[in-house]
Amino acid sequence: MISARQEALAVALAQARVGGHTLEAGYWADAVTSPADADAVQQRVSELLGWRSQGLPLAWKSGGPARHGPFSHAPIAPDGVQQRPPSVLLGVEAEVALRLARDVDASLAATLRPGELPADLIDAMAPALELVGSRWREGLAAPELLRRADHQSNAGLLIGPWLPFENRDWARQAFTLQLGQAQPLHYRGGHALNDPAWLLPAWLQQLSREGQMVPAGTMVTTGAWCGCVPLRQDESASLHFEGLGRVSTESFSRSGTAKQAL
Repeated sequence: MISARQEALAVALAQARVGGHTLEAGYWADAVTSPADADAVQQRVSELLGWRSQGLPLAWKSGGPARHGPFSHAPIAPDGVQQRPPSVLLGVEAEVALRLARDVDASLAATLRPGELPADLIDAMAPALELVGSRWREGLAAPELLRRADHQSNAGLLIGPWLPFENRDWARQAFTLQLGQAQPLHYRGGHALNDPAWLLPAWLQQLSREGQMVPAGTMVTTGAWCGCVPLRQDESASLHFEGLGRVSTESFSRSGTAKQAL
């Protein structure tokens, strides 16, 4: 059960997503005082928006600063895995998306260990641009727990082509991020966990903790490779992971007025 104050916050966040307005963080700072509080509000927002009407959402974002954690997990709106950037955009993050090849229940999730995943657990990977936005007027300067309650500031996700999953030398993975007309930014490695699949046991154990089945086809991104890079609404962004493929906002921005992602 969540408190009346947390219920009010969840309602306000859900209304902000639908209405496209922002909230003042200072007014709501007392509503969440722990990660568990933030996660409870986040889940309630998902319920209010109908994301959980037929089981667990099929798209998620997860992450953590290091292998010892802490980790956080947030669902992405059903229409948040999209073909257009949102109308309000703070920045983008370079990500790798992974897709489950099989159903995972609580008993299977409990057996999983980082770095020792079954070969048949993941069937595909893809480059992904996470669109960063906030329902807080303060944006990314809002308190961490409030950003966590707001689904970790997710505003949508652009997915590139899916390829069969393979283990790679992720610490040496090269990728390039092009923002507008600026010079391309070249990187090698940079993922906080040195392996985008390392976080899957913690993510699956969290999702299945109350007996839920995480279905095959569920997709997750597991952390930014170069942080959040500011991007104006009228700028394009293109991400290329060497050996994985490319994803870009440019073709989407030319196709018409971008819609708001819930």
